[in-house]
Amino acid sequence: MTFSFLSHLECSRTGDRYEADQVAGTSAAGAPLLARYDLERVRETVTREDIAGREPSLWRYHEVLPVRSRDNIVSLGEGLTPLLPLPNQGKQSGVPKLLMKDEGLVPTGSFKARGAAVGVSRAAELGVRGVAMPTNGNAGAAWALYAARAGMDSLIAMPDDAPAITMKECLAAGAELYRVDGLIGDAGKLVGAAVAERQGYQDVSTLKEPYRLEGKKTMGYEIVEQLGWRVPDVILYPTGGGVGIIGIYKALLEMRELGWISGDLPRLVAVQATGCAPIVEAFKSGATESTAFPDAHTVAFGITVPKALGDFLVLDAVRATEGTAIAVTDDELLAAQRRLAALEGAFVCPEGAACFAALDQLRESGWVSEDDEVVVLNTGAGIKYPETVEVDAPLLATTDAIPPRGALRAR
Repeated sequence: MTFSFLSHLECSRTGDRYEADQVAGTSAAGAPLLARYDLERVRETVTREDIAGREPSLWRYHEVLPVRSRDNIVSLGEGLTPLLPLPNQGKQSGVPKLLMKDEGLVPTGSFKARGAAVGVSRAAELGVRGVAMPTNGNAGAAWALYAARAGMDSLIAMPDDAPAITMKECLAAGAELYRVDGLIGDAGKLVGAAVAERQGYQDVSTLKEPYRLEGKKTMGYEIVEQLGWRVPDVILYPTGGGVGIIGIYKALLEMRELGWISGDLPRLVAVQATGCAPIVEAFKSGATESTAFPDAHTVAFGITVPKALGDFLVLDAVRATEGTAIAVTDDELLAAQRRLAALEGAFVCPEGAACFAALDQLRESGWVSEDDEVVVLNTGAGIKYPETVEVDAPLLATTDAIPPRGALRAR
């Protein structure tokens, strides 16, 4: 039985067709390549009911993933994360039908595991011996760990002020790790030069290989399946490189062509921080691409991407679904992080928290209504960002007594 119906790769700008079964980077136009599938054969081969009985991982959608053989899968059990109702947060935000897709529960603690699982699996299948990438932290950690699982080498470069935990994950996995005195784009230039001198290595920078996107798109498949094969009204997504929101949009289009969903697609919202908001600026100006954002900085380190290779694809997805792009301040997203933890017991990453801060603004403006069913993507676990919460608690001597209940809050 055919495991994958991958047919070819397609340039996202020109539509030119490329061979799929060889190691691929970007197109001749310098644009991301998109994996295409024989969806007619997928429709004839598998049904939504078939999928319901499969293993609880992203590989349940293997017909629309690029790995040719089940034997080549490199997995740590990724996918099928919870779609959690948030009644308390929803009440406070004025959105009773609020849900969170919690990607903090995948291996490596962030949604980057999806892209790494599919990207590393496909790279290994095509004979790649080592992967190399610049990163803001979590992607590098995920790819290093999955490369270790596959028995591959990994070369990772990240800004010196990236989260220390992600550096430690890379080192624990045996990666060749470099800290760079600059931003992710600076790290990317160093990685590109290094890969050119190394045989058997592939540059797996964001959207410079076709298959990370395929792993990320499974978030879209899962949301729809978990809602009983229907779509929500709105999806909010923290956007840096934009692979996730591009992937969710790709999944929605594939499912519509497969006949698995119908009607209007959900409005997609790209959420950024005011300290690094190139997509938001481009959206507001009506531009089809972004311009490099100057002096980029935010505590939501994962979305510190001044200029994304796939910016035009993000803008396409947002506009095609009648969505929007919005930025929030660091103070707003940190407040949203604390509020969500107190209301729902969910300690999310600052990037995910940015979406909850954005939701408040969208509800206040009326762009989101009380009747809308809204899904927020939390892309990682809050425990990977301990510096976002200050430890402000009394220190007791062993001879002290714990004050009466309520005294601490009254201070």
